[in-house]
Amino acid sequence: MEIETKTYYPKLIDIQNAATTLKKVVAVTPLLSNYTYSNQYDANVFLKREDLQQVRSYKIRGAYNKISSLSKEELSNGIVCASAGNHAQGVALACSKMKIFGTIFMPTPTPKQKVEQVRMFGGEYVDIQLSGDTFDDAYNAARYVSDSLGKTFVHPFNDEKIIEGQGTVGLEIIEQSEKPIDYVFVPVGGGGLASGLSSVFKILSPETKVIGVEPEGAPSMKTAFEKGENLKLNNIDKFVDGAAVQQVGDITYKICKENLAEMITVPEGKVCQTILDMYNKDAIVVEPAGALTLAALELYRDKIKGKNVVCVVSGSNNDITRTAEIKERALLFNGLKHYFIIRFPQRAGALKEFVMDVLGKNDDITFFEYSKKTSRENGPAVVGVEIEKVEDLQPLIDRMKERNFYGEYLNNKPNLFEFLV
Repeated sequence: MEIETKTYYPKLIDIQNAATTLKKVVAVTPLLSNYTYSNQYDANVFLKREDLQQVRSYKIRGAYNKISSLSKEELSNGIVCASAGNHAQGVALACSKMKIFGTIFMPTPTPKQKVEQVRMFGGEYVDIQLSGDTFDDAYNAARYVSDSLGKTFVHPFNDEKIIEGQGTVGLEIIEQSEKPIDYVFVPVGGGGLASGLSSVFKILSPETKVIGVEPEGAPSMKTAFEKGENLKLNNIDKFVDGAAVQQVGDITYKICKENLAEMITVPEGKVCQTILDMYNKDAIVVEPAGALTLAALELYRDKIKGKNVVCVVSGSNNDITRTAEIKERALLFNGLKHYFIIRFPQRAGALKEFVMDVLGKNDDITFFEYSKKTSRENGPAVVGVEIEKVEDLQPLIDRMKERNFYGEYLNNKPNLFEFLV
């Protein structure tokens, strides 16, 4: 006879105990009213600023709570984890605070800036191992070391103590809020933060609707909800790296399925525009995962009007080298950046004619590259044009066709677009 495994749900006392454990390690981050988004959505929008933690994300909460729960024997053996970002930094700081040795596996392509951050927080207490090309490669290497050497593996999300540590974010929100909260938007990667936070609200504020937000290109939790089982996605867009996983945890899936009012996704381009808006309007620097919840508000515009809304800003570990890509994705999403194959006649003045007579007065060429040398009659080039308004696109295409410059529009041809641009 099979014995049914009892489903784990976080208890309030365990999350409260985690808060006590974290008291001298983790900052009680502010819950701040935000004028920009409150005005934009005619709601009372508050930001839970987890980007202001020492490691610039909430991940220190779960990491420290997990590691501090280990026995002396487990601690003496050392711990191991796999991460390409915030979890690694949280584990590194926890190791340094507790003076225990940890091995952190990161994929070989991890940006140097992130590796240096982990080294800074961990100091002499961490050994960084770059292994494989992907997170899965690093994860498998970490699990092998954990199993073969008897080291404790600190999972980034699918662990009870991790979940309870992340749940302290929910405790703080409730303690800090002076009014009943109608909606909380929480980013979802593996589901640790959403599991812990939603469990607190289910107990202490059950009328609050907790909405989970994933990037459109990595809808692991949403897919699990829709299919009724925790499936592994074959392909994901890894741009929102703090919330892009192929499969959520089996523990976190069950908790989120029970607790979340809804799982939604937002396009990566919308996330990019939100990153730019938060910097330009509020001087807040966020990573893509940190912008997810604010990017989601547009989908709830009618529902949140006049309501008290909390958005968890989960982190600010954004690599400045990604700025160009962030701007590009935002422009593409907003319909202001367009790529074409242009066939330039091989005669004097053809390029000048294109610039003077085809482009609109506010259009700007931002990319230009001849694709190959051809016959004298036509020379194809890939051209990127930034326009001022969405309505400017069709007149631009019409002028291209009238003067026989038009070859092909690339934005709606993803395979060709990725190959040429």
